[in-house]
Amino acid sequence: MKFSSWIGACSTISAVVLGSTAAQSPAANAGVQLFDTQITIEEVKAAQRGWCNALITISAAYQQGGYEAAKAEASAIIDAAYGYQYGPVAFKPTYAVGESTFRPSREGALAYFVGTDPDIRQFGPKQGFATYRHWQMCTIANDTIQLLGNTANSMGTVTMTDSSGYRGMVEKTWTFWQPTPGKLRIVLHHSSAPVDAR
Repeated sequence: MKFSSWIGACSTISAVVLGSTAAQSPAANAGVQLFDTQITIEEVKAAQRGWCNALITISAAYQQGGYEAAKAEASAIIDAAYGYQYGPVAFKPTYAVGESTFRPSREGALAYFVGTDPDIRQFGPKQGFATYRHWQMCTIANDTIQLLGNTANSMGTVTMTDSSGYRGMVEKTWTFWQPTPGKLRIVLHHSSAPVDAR
């Protein structure tokens, strides 16, 4: 089939599908169960707020109960927020270098948040991002959000404030995937520092 013919066929199919959808009233769909994995902007922003709240929760757990308490919180949060149970996650922390630059495994993500197990130094520094400061506030300023069906990308800055008033800012890109309705998972997390923040 020639390219022009293929485009024409697709246009016809689209017109038929769109036409049939537009012709149906809400009453005609009463009782129909939908498997809808289309991500909304509200869901993206809720997931981002959830990540910020998770950072503060892990940090507070560390302050109150040390490494083991923070590790327990981080483990539960990683399982709820990231997609490691489905496969590798494209995760690059802000200042990670060398062999620990990328964290496609759950263990790497855990080390990012709380540091490595004292007996296992696979991912570099002992302290993690959520534990080396007592974070108390986290805000997100989005530059771009792309909604792409059951995936969505966001890019912007995350600003965190600790108990002493210190403010740190990083630039983050996330890709969220919705494998089933109402369940978002982070499958890409890339973080970098602005040049003047180094």
